[in-house]
Amino acid sequence: MERESFKSRLGFILVSAGCAIGIGNVWKFPYVAGENGGGIFVILYLVFLVLMGIPVLTMELALGRSTRQSIVKAYKKLEPKKSKWHIHGWVSILGCYLLMMFYTTVSGWMLDYCWKFGSGAFEGVKTENAEGVFNNMLADPWEMTLFMVITVVLGFVVCGGGIKNGIERVSKVMMICLLGLIVVLAVNSLTLSGAAKGLEFYLMPNIENVNKVGWANVISAAMNQAFFTLSIGIASMEIFGSYMSRDNTLVSESIRICALDTFVAIMSGLIIFPACFSFNVEPGQGPALIFMTLPKIFINMPLGRLWGTLFFLFMSFASFSTVTAVFENLISSCMDNFGFSRRKSTIINCLIMLVASMPCLLGFNALSGVQLAGKGILDMEDFMVSNLLLPIGALIYVVFCSTKFGWGFENFRAEVNTGKGIRLAGGFKYYFRFALPVLILVVLISGLVR
Repeated sequence: MERESFKSRLGFILVSAGCAIGIGNVWKFPYVAGENGGGIFVILYLVFLVLMGIPVLTMELALGRSTRQSIVKAYKKLEPKKSKWHIHGWVSILGCYLLMMFYTTVSGWMLDYCWKFGSGAFEGVKTENAEGVFNNMLADPWEMTLFMVITVVLGFVVCGGGIKNGIERVSKVMMICLLGLIVVLAVNSLTLSGAAKGLEFYLMPNIENVNKVGWANVISAAMNQAFFTLSIGIASMEIFGSYMSRDNTLVSESIRICALDTFVAIMSGLIIFPACFSFNVEPGQGPALIFMTLPKIFINMPLGRLWGTLFFLFMSFASFSTVTAVFENLISSCMDNFGFSRRKSTIINCLIMLVASMPCLLGFNALSGVQLAGKGILDMEDFMVSNLLLPIGALIYVVFCSTKFGWGFENFRAEVNTGKGIRLAGGFKYYFRFALPVLILVVLISGLVR
């Protein structure tokens, strides 16, 4: 059966960028930038995005486009005889399952809060009680299960429609709405009274902050953010390479995907920091920023119910775009490796994810006493994906694509340079073989020792 392809280049860019754009863009990038020297961090982040993110992204896309297969079969087609590179393909698929085991729960939180603001549940809630709303949600497994199930079922319904009529059609609308929402929300924040102070904290180069944190820590933070922002290493991008056209070079396409991802990350800070400084709220890190800090601002903001609803609608789109992208990888892998129809693969994977998502969800209530190496269930699942599978997977891609033990640099380069656009020069072979692995090892080690 002929493999599906994207209907348009715009569809491919938006779907691929949607996979890269996720919750971390909003709740991690702005805070890390502000705490690590503002503009200095942003510049370092962009440098490492070029040095690390774009090269590994081109590798994932190259494996997919050259073979028109999901990751296991792609490895099998390209690997030297008697080698076992395809084992990493199976590990990547397991990594995608593990990622979704906690991501679906967090995506459900976004949808829940969008409903809460839209339905007026925050009307009359006092500022000091805003955190209690989040804690009450975590304590209620039924409430969390409802929104997790909605997320999972909707995700597989979209994927069940195929590439053109399902993922591409829905993602185009969703991503355009996401980009529109983020601009509207940023403009609103920039009109607030404390916007100037927020912008100064966020984007002005702050040598004093850098010296306080330490240059080594700032550089390490920029490397980590540049690497993890694209979710490369577990074949979540490779699958879209298998559906893309050969009209444009992969360097050009990778730059466009990274540009959209970075735009959302930077714009998120323009929403958050002016609002925080306008309402004298300390910007917190991680989930606390989204679910505890920002609701306090929306409660006290004129038209806060509207702005809160729009913000969590934007967050729902950001998280759901990643969910559908990774679900497509799971569906396609079962189709390629086991010969399932799309319908059968969709139903089987939907049932698997509904069950597999429960431990993380219950880890905040019924299973809250369960600790793995001192971490709760969500934190452990996140650690395994982010700190182990992503950097190790990226390292394997680099070795596979740049050495004679795998696909080989010249074969990889030929695929990357197919089409119109920016080309990869032959001299990069030495950078890919020697320098890039060292940078990824630094990311891996820093993630393990943190």
